[in-house]
Amino acid sequence: GYDDSLDAFGVHGIGGTLGAILTGIFATRAVAPNYADGLLYSVSEGGPLLVGQIVAVVVTAVFSIVVTLVLLKVIDATIGLRVSQEDEMRGLDLSEHGEEGYIFTG
Repeated sequence: GYDDSLDAFGVHGIGGTLGAILTGIFATRAVAPNYADGLLYSVSEGGPLLVGQIVAVVVTAVFSIVVTLVLLKVIDATIGLRVSQEDEMRGLDLSEHGEEGYIFTG
């Protein structure tokens, strides 16, 4: 698996991708009169709109992946991506802030 404790990818990555692609299907001039209808309302207008939405999603994903990898490499080379195993075992509240956030022992 991957470490995504806030489920940011599941919420924003998947939701944003589906929303962008489905715009090419469900778009309607009734809501946005200056733009093309989606595939559901017009095949001639909706086809190119859907293709454009998919291309935009792919370009955005590639850009995001490349920039993220570059940033990860820079951060890893400078300050590192992970805390030490000792700090992780002690708890990050204690090692980063000098106090425990949740005390589970008596």
